Amino acid sequence: MPAIDLKKEQKASLERERLKYSPIAKFFFFGMDMLTGKKTTVAKAKLIETLASIPYRAWENRAYIILTQSYKHSKIVKSSMNLVDWGRDAQDNEYWHLLVLDEKMKEDGAKDNWYLNPVMVYLIVLTYVILTKTVAAISLKAAFLFNAQFEDHAEHVYAQFMDDNPGLDDQKTDSPVVAQYAATYPEDPGLKTWGDVVRRIGLDERDHMNHSFVFAGQPENVVKYDGMPENYE
Repeated sequence: MPAIDLKKEQKASLERERLKYSPIAKFFFFGMDMLTGKKTTVAKAKLIETLASIPYRAWENRAYIILTQSYKHSKIVKSSMNLVDWGRDAQDNEYWHLLVLDEKMKEDGAKDNWYLNPVMVYLIVLTYVILTKTVAAISLKAAFLFNAQFEDHAEHVYAQFMDDNPGLDDQKTDSPVVAQYAATYPEDPGLKTWGDVVRRIGLDERDHMNHSFVFAGQPENVVKYDGMPENYE
């Protein structure tokens, strides 16, 4: 597998048009901007990552219902278990994003914004849980496509954040948290600066979008790149 050029992929993210978002996705992103401001900050990214793992848990619950009802059908069992496995990996990855971003704020001596207080986070998370569970209950395909839009949005947010903050390339990191995050990859991603970290998180979001398209039955929409995972199946 060739090494991934994170700067090249960040540029590709900036140059690629966003997906055509559904009305519900547009409303959700508008609400986030109204709450946190349009400008991306580390605090805003933390809120995004707080929400990012929620759909995968909803799908896992739905998948286990299907597994219980259809355990005699091997094809259904296989596809449902694939969904469970991917969902768990994605949840872990999104949680690492949250830990890494929190570490960045600690290094900067920054405090959480008002929308990250426990009460606000609870209300925002509850709203998103209801939304994702409702969509998943109606149609898993629709849920995957909505998540693809969420992840596409997140990928572009990180790419633009890096473009707006080039000084992150000058900020070296020897954080144990970043080292643990880097160790989750099969090959060393080379996270030497905070710029590298932000770009890698953005590329993770592209991977989540790609997997969402595959599970939605739209592999033709996968955005390919050199060094990408080969398990989009």
